[in-house]
Amino acid sequence: MLLSRHSHLHTPRTRAGGAGGLDRSAYVLLTRIRMHGPMSIGQLTDAFGLDTSTLNRQTAAMLRAGVVERIPDPDGGIARKFRITEEGERRLEADRSFNIRGLRRIMEHWSPEDATAFADLLERFNRDIERLEGRPWPRA
Repeated sequence: MLLSRHSHLHTPRTRAGGAGGLDRSAYVLLTRIRMHGPMSIGQLTDAFGLDTSTLNRQTAAMLRAGVVERIPDPDGGIARKFRITEEGERRLEADRSFNIRGLRRIMEHWSPEDATAFADLLERFNRDIERLEGRPWPRA
Protein backbone atom coordinates (compact mmCIF):
# COMPACT_ATOMS: atom_id res chain seq x y z
CA MET A 1 0.00 0.00 0.00
CA LEU A 2 2.83 2.37 0.79
CA LEU A 3 4.36 1.95 -2.66
CA SER A 4 1.05 2.61 -4.40
CA ARG A 5 0.32 5.52 -2.07
CA HIS A 6 3.35 7.35 -3.45
CA SER A 7 2.63 6.60 -7.11
CA HIS A 8 1.57 10.23 -7.59
CA LEU A 9 5.25 11.20 -7.34
CA HIS A 10 6.00 9.69 -10.72
CA THR A 11 2.64 9.33 -12.50
CA PRO A 12 0.41 12.31 -13.18
CA ARG A 13 -3.29 11.65 -13.63
CA THR A 14 -3.13 12.06 -17.40
CA ARG A 15 -0.59 11.38 -20.09
CA ALA A 16 0.72 13.89 -22.61
CA GLY A 17 -2.13 15.17 -24.73
CA GLY A 18 -4.63 14.67 -21.89
CA ALA A 19 -5.27 10.97 -22.51
CA GLY A 20 -5.49 9.00 -19.25
CA GLY A 21 -3.73 5.70 -18.81
CA LEU A 22 -5.32 2.33 -18.19
CA ASP A 23 -6.90 1.79 -14.81
CA ARG A 24 -5.07 -0.59 -12.49
CA SER A 25 -7.36 -3.58 -13.10
CA ALA A 26 -7.10 -3.26 -16.88
CA TYR A 27 -3.32 -2.93 -16.67
CA VAL A 28 -3.02 -6.09 -14.54
CA LEU A 29 -5.48 -8.13 -16.63
CA LEU A 30 -3.94 -7.05 -19.94
CA THR A 31 -0.48 -7.89 -18.67
CA ARG A 32 -1.61 -11.39 -17.72
CA ILE A 33 -3.39 -11.93 -21.05
CA ARG A 34 -0.30 -10.69 -22.90
CA MET A 35 1.89 -13.18 -21.03
CA HIS A 36 -0.50 -16.16 -21.06
CA GLY A 37 -2.41 -15.67 -24.32
CA PRO A 38 -6.22 -15.60 -24.62
CA MET A 39 -7.99 -16.36 -21.33
CA SER A 40 -11.57 -17.15 -20.32
CA ILE A 41 -13.39 -15.67 -17.33
CA GLY A 42 -12.79 -18.97 -15.51
CA GLN A 43 -9.05 -18.82 -16.16
CA LEU A 44 -8.92 -15.20 -15.00
CA THR A 45 -10.86 -16.18 -11.87
CA ASP A 46 -8.32 -18.91 -11.11
CA ALA A 47 -5.36 -16.64 -11.87
CA PHE A 48 -6.48 -13.74 -9.67
CA GLY A 49 -8.79 -15.29 -7.10
CA LEU A 50 -11.52 -12.79 -7.97
CA ASP A 51 -15.20 -13.61 -8.26
CA THR A 52 -16.83 -13.93 -11.65
CA SER A 53 -19.02 -10.83 -11.25
CA THR A 54 -15.97 -8.64 -10.57
CA LEU A 55 -14.19 -9.99 -13.63
CA ASN A 56 -17.32 -9.62 -15.75
CA ARG A 57 -17.48 -5.91 -14.84
CA GLN A 58 -13.77 -5.39 -15.48
CA THR A 59 -13.72 -7.23 -18.80
CA ALA A 60 -16.92 -5.46 -19.94
CA ALA A 61 -15.18 -2.13 -19.36
CA MET A 62 -12.14 -3.40 -21.26
CA LEU A 63 -14.34 -4.51 -24.17
CA ARG A 64 -15.97 -1.05 -24.29
CA ALA A 65 -12.51 0.56 -24.26
CA GLY A 66 -11.44 -1.64 -27.19
CA VAL A 67 -8.43 -3.11 -25.40
CA VAL A 68 -9.68 -6.73 -25.54
CA GLU A 69 -11.96 -8.71 -27.81
CA ARG A 70 -13.86 -11.95 -27.26
CA ILE A 71 -12.83 -14.84 -29.44
CA PRO A 72 -13.68 -18.54 -29.69
CA ASP A 73 -11.28 -20.70 -27.70
CA PRO A 74 -8.27 -21.33 -30.00
CA ASP A 75 -7.94 -24.78 -28.38
CA GLY A 76 -11.50 -25.73 -29.28
CA GLY A 77 -13.02 -25.35 -25.80
CA ILE A 78 -16.55 -24.13 -25.22
CA ALA A 79 -15.79 -20.92 -23.30
CA ARG A 80 -15.00 -17.78 -25.24
CA LYS A 81 -11.73 -16.09 -24.37
CA PHE A 82 -10.44 -12.55 -24.14
CA ARG A 83 -7.60 -11.57 -26.44
CA ILE A 84 -5.69 -8.31 -26.25
CA THR A 85 -6.30 -6.04 -29.26
CA GLU A 86 -3.77 -3.88 -31.09
CA GLU A 87 -5.19 -0.91 -29.16
CA GLY A 88 -4.74 -2.85 -25.93
CA GLU A 89 -1.14 -3.69 -26.81
CA ARG A 90 -0.46 -0.06 -27.67
CA ARG A 91 -1.98 1.29 -24.48
CA LEU A 92 -0.37 -1.35 -22.29
CA GLU A 93 3.05 -0.64 -23.74
CA ALA A 94 2.53 3.11 -23.37
CA ASP A 95 1.59 2.70 -19.69
CA ARG A 96 4.47 0.31 -19.06
CA SER A 97 6.96 2.74 -20.63
CA PHE A 98 5.45 5.60 -18.64
CA ASN A 99 5.77 3.65 -15.39
CA ILE A 100 9.39 2.71 -16.14
CA ARG A 101 10.25 6.35 -16.82
CA GLY A 102 8.66 7.29 -13.50
CA LEU A 103 10.64 4.67 -11.61
CA ARG A 104 13.84 5.83 -13.27
CA ARG A 105 13.05 9.36 -12.12
CA ILE A 106 12.49 8.21 -8.53
CA MET A 107 15.66 6.10 -8.50
CA GLU A 108 17.90 8.41 -10.53
CA HIS A 109 20.28 8.99 -7.61
CA TRP A 110 20.42 5.36 -6.51
CA SER A 111 23.58 3.37 -7.06
CA PRO A 112 23.30 0.43 -9.48
CA GLU A 113 23.87 -1.89 -6.52
CA ASP A 114 21.00 -0.34 -4.55
CA ALA A 115 18.65 -0.55 -7.54
CA THR A 116 19.58 -4.21 -8.07
CA ALA A 117 19.14 -5.04 -4.38
CA PHE A 118 15.72 -3.32 -4.35
CA ALA A 119 14.61 -5.22 -7.47
CA ASP A 120 15.82 -8.53 -6.03
CA LEU A 121 14.02 -7.98 -2.71
CA LEU A 122 10.83 -6.82 -4.44
CA GLU A 123 10.86 -9.94 -6.62
CA ARG A 124 11.39 -12.11 -3.53
CA PHE A 125 8.54 -10.30 -1.75
CA ASN A 126 6.19 -10.88 -4.73
CA ARG A 127 7.18 -14.54 -5.06
CA ASP A 128 6.50 -15.13 -1.35
CA ILE A 129 3.05 -13.54 -1.67
CA GLU A 130 2.39 -15.74 -4.72
CA ARG A 131 3.57 -18.82 -2.80
CA LEU A 132 1.24 -18.06 0.13
CA GLU A 133 -1.72 -17.39 -2.19
CA GLY A 134 -0.95 -20.39 -4.39
CA ARG A 135 -1.13 -18.15 -7.49
CA PRO A 136 2.25 -17.76 -9.16
CA TRP A 137 2.62 -14.98 -11.71
CA PRO A 138 4.03 -16.12 -15.06
CA ARG A 139 7.39 -14.58 -15.81
CA ALA A 140 8.96 -14.45 -19.24
